Amino acid sequence: MTEKTEKTETETEKTAITPATHTAPPAKFSHGVKKGNILQVAGQVGFLPAVEGQAPTVAGPTLREQTLQTFANVKAVLEAGGASWDDVMMTRVYLTDVDHFAEMNEIYNAYFEEQGLTAPASARTTVYVGLPQGLLIEIDALAVLG
Repeated sequence: MTEKTEKTETETEKTAITPATHTAPPAKFSHGVKKGNILQVAGQVGFLPAVEGQAPTVAGPTLREQTLQTFANVKAVLEAGGASWDDVMMTRVYLTDVDHFAEMNEIYNAYFEEQGLTAPASARTTVYVGLPQGLLIEIDALAVLG
């Protein structure tokens, strides 16, 4: 005999997540989307926190500056959705230059060492892509809450 359970509307409702630090996306997508206990963070880049009336500003020209700001932007979406890095199951890193892989790994490892995670590190994929001029890295994350 199987038990049938009904989901409440809040468990199945899809909710857009936009932290106060973020501007509206440049196309029809959300910075994060939460449905039930799943939170998908859209690809984030190294833009500094939004300033009303100003165009997005890149954190700096270096991979380090952009990676750390990108992590801050992903974390802002996670927190706005009720999650933390401990809830992240999968992280995807998009680099524009294969020569940045080793440096990105150093920054990545140091960042997560500082976060004091209590859960195992997430799975990760790194791929090489084209991004708008001046951007060196993009990161997205999939979190499962609870």
